[in-house]
Amino acid sequence: MAPRIGVYVCHCGGNISEVVDIQKVMESLEGPVDVVQIKDHEHICSEVGQKLILNDIKENKLDRVVIAACSPQFQGITFMKTMEHAGLSPYVLEMANIREQCSWPHYDYPQEATKKAIDLTKMSLAKARLDIPLEKKVIPIGKRVLIIGGGIAGIQAALDLGDAGFQVYLVEKDPSIGGKMAQLSKTFPTEDCAACILSPKMADVPNNPNIKLMTSTEVKDISGYIGNYQVTVTRKALYVDPDKCTCCDKCVEACPVTVPNEYDEGLTTRKAIYLPSPIAVPHSYILDDKTCLGLFPLACSKCKEVCEPNAIDYDVYPTEEKFTVDTIIVATGFDIYDARQKRVYGLGKYENVFNALEMERMLAYAGEGKPLKDIGNRIAFIQCVGSRDEQVEHEYCSRVCCMYATKLACLLNRERPGKEIYIFYTDLRAYGKGFEEYYKRAQSEGIKYIRGRVAEILEDPKTKKLTLRAEDTLSRKIIESEFNTVVLSVGLIPNEGTRHVAGLLGLSRSQDGFLKEAHLKFRPVDTLIEGVFLAGTVQGPKDIPDSVAQAGAASSRAISLMNKGVYEAEPITAQIDESICIGCGMCADVCAYKAIEITVVDAHTGKKTAVVNEFLCKGCGTCAATCRSGAADVIGVSDHQISKMIEVM
Repeated sequence: MAPRIGVYVCHCGGNISEVVDIQKVMESLEGPVDVVQIKDHEHICSEVGQKLILNDIKENKLDRVVIAACSPQFQGITFMKTMEHAGLSPYVLEMANIREQCSWPHYDYPQEATKKAIDLTKMSLAKARLDIPLEKKVIPIGKRVLIIGGGIAGIQAALDLGDAGFQVYLVEKDPSIGGKMAQLSKTFPTEDCAACILSPKMADVPNNPNIKLMTSTEVKDISGYIGNYQVTVTRKALYVDPDKCTCCDKCVEACPVTVPNEYDEGLTTRKAIYLPSPIAVPHSYILDDKTCLGLFPLACSKCKEVCEPNAIDYDVYPTEEKFTVDTIIVATGFDIYDARQKRVYGLGKYENVFNALEMERMLAYAGEGKPLKDIGNRIAFIQCVGSRDEQVEHEYCSRVCCMYATKLACLLNRERPGKEIYIFYTDLRAYGKGFEEYYKRAQSEGIKYIRGRVAEILEDPKTKKLTLRAEDTLSRKIIESEFNTVVLSVGLIPNEGTRHVAGLLGLSRSQDGFLKEAHLKFRPVDTLIEGVFLAGTVQGPKDIPDSVAQAGAASSRAISLMNKGVYEAEPITAQIDESICIGCGMCADVCAYKAIEITVVDAHTGKKTAVVNEFLCKGCGTCAATCRSGAADVIGVSDHQISKMIEVM
């Protein structure tokens, strides 16, 4: 029996119709007996447009629908729901993308754009004729969540989920949660104490009965799919029992080893046994076996000898733990750009050149009543170090640098009035709430902003003073001035943990290296892997309020998904014809989702065949393109359908 197909061409409010001749597209589709309905509409995605499709399906008994409009990634879900409301399978819908692929890229060539739109619509029509009404696969889903990363985003997501009654595993590779925010002195634009905002949230994490906190722990492996993610983590040996440690400091006093303190960016020192930070959670000392004089064999036991609570144990080893979760939130944060790569600025070479995080720690140190390093009265900030820089392939803006430089400049100016502070910038970006007012306040306090990129820094070997050369692009004058201290406003970059997790989960990364969301506007915290969400700077540079907001959005998406109890998975997956499969394994080798295994199906003959895990398969078709015997195909996007589309074109 011939199908009954309805075709709808959208004007998209002029986005399409101002370039593509809609009437010609519609006329080109006339003729075939199975095309029983051809209509156009100004906004087919609107409520009126959807009702039009619903009514036509019922009145004309349509069993296939072709919509020539925008990208299916943009409104595909909308129209699939329309099909379901009409009682049809959403998989007998085809969309021809005549906006992103026709009117937008070919706006100067309307005739060619129209011809291409006709071709694409006819190809969709050819595929629709062979569509079958598929049904979604149902996967049971529980209420267990893995959160990778214990910065402010990970903490906020964990608290939201824990408070909502979900079982949360919060995994952090460092000895304490808090992330980079724990190193900040104050936050812009209100100049609140960073620790005052963060530390109560940090303390709430171990106090929440639904959150299992796993610090000094790294994710080793993740397998499975939504509702059944199998997670393997490795926890480092801490050598100090956090339940027994009283933080009495006697072990620190006894330890003979002194090394740079990472928390203070190497500006201060710590012992081999130490407290990760003053607000560390868990609040316990840890023993760094990499800097200790030696544990295997034991070279020094002074810390254990003086430990009255008997909290130290050298005979502990890394442990591995496995558990199952239903959804995952990735909040692995960021690193700062290593400005030593920009040799013209002299970081690591010149004594009085610092990056911004080092200046944060110096100010925090001063805020604790300890003397600030003498940085002189003339201070220069250099913006966009490692951001908006084609030379280091970081063309993106890091968003926070203009405001944190303004904050640091204001704090320095108030700490010791009378300083001359200059900020050399490319373009000042004060986009957030209260940011513009903060920038103007800094100007009123005497902070001077110079629009121009610094070309080089030279140091006087005797006085250690620094000479900056730059062009003031507003006055068109070359500036050469002497400063006591230079602060480099370094940008944000993806960290190694993000790269590792992206590899484990098969997550896409955008051109800047940060993890890519499913859709920038409609699914900004989702990924293309079902049940995996993004929070904070893992998705791109952002400030603290935006990170917290995105963490709330990610936890909300996970909650809405898990509260359903089941997940409806796409039925478009690979299928294997076992009668012709030779079990060569090439399909399994190329599968990015590890959805294919080679299995022996006949013990007597040793015959092997590929087996598809339909819950892991994403229907990408790589296996079908690779299969030499033609045994692999994709349900809903078969070789036969693609061949018919090519014939029409």
